[in-house]
Amino acid sequence: MRRGQTLLDMLEEIKADLLIGSVNPKRLDALVVQLGGLRERGDAGLDALIDDIELRVRVELAKFGRFPAS
Repeated sequence: MRRGQTLLDMLEEIKADLLIGSVNPKRLDALVVQLGGLRERGDAGLDALIDDIELRVRVELAKFGRFPAS
């Protein structure tokens, strides 16, 4: 539950960044790390959602020329 709340908080911060037109790449890096820890649960639907979010974050990081490890 705590990890989920942390993820939602991070997504809200990124949403606020997007609304002002400037995403902080460090926030995206932190989100990739957080997402990696959530995949341990084994729920197929949740894992698919996490995969979708992680893909989008990696695309945004690539726009900054950053490619985090898989």
